[in-house]
Amino acid sequence: MVGTAYSVRDRLKGFLYMLGISFLVWLALTRSLEAQEVLVGAAICLVFSLLLNTHYIRLGLPPLTVKRAAFFAVYLVVLLWEIMKANLDVAYRVVHPRMPIKPGVVVIKTALTSDIAKMILANSITLTPGTFTLDVIGDRLLIHWINVKAESVEEATDLIGERFEKYLRVIFQ
Repeated sequence: MVGTAYSVRDRLKGFLYMLGISFLVWLALTRSLEAQEVLVGAAICLVFSLLLNTHYIRLGLPPLTVKRAAFFAVYLVVLLWEIMKANLDVAYRVVHPRMPIKPGVVVIKTALTSDIAKMILANSITLTPGTFTLDVIGDRLLIHWINVKAESVEEATDLIGERFEKYLRVIFQ
């Protein structure tokens, strides 16, 4: 995407997304609606949005819509739920007298096409205790799994990746 010319509309949308998101983060972090803090936050967010707009556009993120924002919120809840479940599972395996593990490396397949979507999927899998993404090669992810329950690509994809990918498909495509 280096050297790609972006339309004025794309630049404006990128700028407005950055401005809106950074200002919401500012408000969440300061937890204050005093005029002075809101004005300083707006000014800082405006300057950073102007300076970093081209970098935002280069990420290739899809346009922000209400549907994508809603799916992202649901995705975060699902991710936290899966992390909690996996923590309990790994803790059980650690304290169990026989430590029932069957470690191994499996391959899962993804239908995601954008690099950033694949990166978020890989990091979501890695954040879940008991799994670790070793590599992303095209449409396949190489995963180390603490307790291999399925060795076929299809079954491993359903057990490991699909719980996140169904949301990421809507968000990024």
